[in-house]
Amino acid sequence: MEKTITICNLLGLHMRAASKLVQLANEFEVDVMLDCNGAQADAKSLLEVLQLAGTKGSDVTISVEGDAEEDEEPALLQICQLFDSRFGEPE
Repeated sequence: MEKTITICNLLGLHMRAASKLVQLANEFEVDVMLDCNGAQADAKSLLEVLQLAGTKGSDVTISVEGDAEEDEEPALLQICQLFDSRFGEPE
């Protein structure tokens, strides 16, 4: 499963936002990959997510795949909701 979403929080995938994303991705027993600006990252690795340097307005394709198929849809949904909520930031 995959979906493309736009980073809408002002600071992009900075340390706090990336940390929230990694923490959420690690709650699921599926692989979560991110593709942003031509680079790929394992969403369960803070260092890899930070190296994407995703800024406001960047498109991110989230891919979810694994043996625990029952985790695929909830993982994708909750990760998209995290992006949509601007990682809990006011802007």
